[in-house]
Amino acid sequence: MKLKQILLIVAISAVSAVSSVWIYGKLARKNGTFVQGSSGKAPVNYAGFFDGASGAGEPVDFTKASAAAVQAVVHIKTKIPAKKISNGLPGNRMNGMDDLFERFFSDQFGDGFFGPQIQPEQRASGSGVIISEDGYIITNNHVISDGGEGVADEITVTLHNKKTYKAKLIGKDASSDIAVLKIDGTGLPYMLYGNSDEVKLGQWVLAIGYPFTLETTVTAGIVSAKGRSIGINSKQSNTPVESFIQTDAAVNQGNSGGALVNTTGQLIGINSAIYAPNNVYAGYSFAIPVNLVKKIVNDLIEYGDVKRGFLGITYQPDENVNEKMVKQYGLPDVQGVYVTAVPTDGAAAKAGIRKGDIITKVNGNPVSSGAEMSAQVASFKPGDKIPITFLREKKENTINITLKDNAGSIDLANVNVLNEMLGAELENIDKKTADNNNVDGGVRVKSILKDGPLSRTRMEKGFIITSVNGKTIKSLQEMSKVVAATDGNSLTLDGFYEGYEGIYRYPVNLAAKDE
Repeated sequence: MKLKQILLIVAISAVSAVSSVWIYGKLARKNGTFVQGSSGKAPVNYAGFFDGASGAGEPVDFTKASAAAVQAVVHIKTKIPAKKISNGLPGNRMNGMDDLFERFFSDQFGDGFFGPQIQPEQRASGSGVIISEDGYIITNNHVISDGGEGVADEITVTLHNKKTYKAKLIGKDASSDIAVLKIDGTGLPYMLYGNSDEVKLGQWVLAIGYPFTLETTVTAGIVSAKGRSIGINSKQSNTPVESFIQTDAAVNQGNSGGALVNTTGQLIGINSAIYAPNNVYAGYSFAIPVNLVKKIVNDLIEYGDVKRGFLGITYQPDENVNEKMVKQYGLPDVQGVYVTAVPTDGAAAKAGIRKGDIITKVNGNPVSSGAEMSAQVASFKPGDKIPITFLREKKENTINITLKDNAGSIDLANVNVLNEMLGAELENIDKKTADNNNVDGGVRVKSILKDGPLSRTRMEKGFIITSVNGKTIKSLQEMSKVVAATDGNSLTLDGFYEGYEGIYRYPVNLAAKDE
C-alpha cells in the first residue's frame, strides 16, 4: 500500500472520530446528559463525594483499631440465685376457707402450687468497656439488672486475656441505660473516649462485644442515623433519655454494653439495643453516644447517681417545625424543637425563652428533635451555663441558660396548657351525658393530636376521663389540679366510652416532652 493511501485512511479515521464525539456531545446536551469535560472538573451542582477528599476510594483498614479495642472490651456474666416467690395473695384478703384450701394444696403438692414457688437460678451475659487502668467499666443498666429495679447478686468480669474478676456496682442510671462497675486491678488496658458529636452519616464503625457468649467478636458497619429515639428506655424508666447512634454493624444478644468504635479505635458509643422484631438481629443496632456516656459515668463515679440539668420547657415530641414556621411566618425548611410551654419557675423562663420559640442549637450543636435536644442537655448538670440558639419571628437569637435540677412546674390553670401537655383537645361533659352514664362529671377527649402523649396510647377520641392517678375528677379544672400535683412524668387515666361497658385504663408517659 502506498504512503498516500495510508495517510488518507488515517486522515479519514481522525475526521470520523472527531465528528462522532462532536455529534454525541450535541445530542447529550440536548437530552440533558452531563458529559464531563477534558479538564476533569465537574460543574458546581455535581454531588461528588470525592471532591477534595484525600485518599478517597482507598480500602479502609480495621486491623489496628480492632487489635487495640478488643483488649479493653470485657465479658460480663451475672447470676441471680434461686429463690422463693410468694403467690401474691395478701393474708388479710383470704378468709378461712381460702387459707385452708391453700394449705391443703401446699401440703399435697409442695411449694409451687398455691404456696411459695421456686424461681430457678438465673444467669445472663453481656459486655463492657474498661475506661481506666484501675478497673472502671462501663456497661448497660439492663446487663446487670435483676429483672426489676435491683441488681444481680453476682457480677463476674472476664478480660480478653481470660483473667476473671468479681465486680462491684458503682452506680447505675436506668434513664440512659448506663451502669458503672469496678474491678480491683492495675495497669489494665483501657479505651480512649472519642467525640460522638463529630460522628458522620456513612462513617465506618466497629461493634465489639461477646454475642451469644462467644469470644471477643468484631463486626463492621456504617453509621445509618443519629439522634434516634426508639422508646426502649421507657421500659425501665419514667424519664428516658434516648439519642442513639444507629448503625448496621451486626449486634446480637450479649453485645449489650460493648463498644462502638471508630476506625482509629476510639470509643464513640456503648451498644445498647437492636432492631429485632423476631428477637434476632434484623439489620440495625443502636448505641448510646459517648459524649452522653461520659457525663453520666462521671456523675455515677463522683456522686453515685446522675445530676441532670433541665432547660425548663415543654414541647411536643416530633413536632413538625416546618409546618409551624410556614403557618406562622411563611418560613419553611427549619429544623428544631418547638416550645409549647415554659414553666415560670424554670431555667428557660428566667433566661427569656417563650412559648413559640424554635430551639435550633444546644451548646452550638444543631438539634432537629426533642430526643437530640434532651441528649445534649443531659450532658450537663444543674448549675452549668450553656448557650441556646433559637428562632423567634424569623430572627435567630443565642442566650445563655443556667440549668436547674428540675423542669419547673407548669401552671395548668390555663386549659390550653393542659391540652398541649397531653396532646389533645379536651372538654367538660354536659349534665345530660353525665346523667345518662351515672357519673357526676368528667372530661371528654374531643381529638388527639399527632405525636402527642395520648397518641402514643391506644386511646381513641370520645373517651371520657373520670379519674387521674386514682383521683376522681369531674371537670377540666379538677383534672388540671391533679396533673399539676403529680410527682413524676407518668399519669394513669381511667374512664369509659359511651355505649360500651366497662372501665378503660390508659398509662400516659409525659417524660418525652418535658426538658
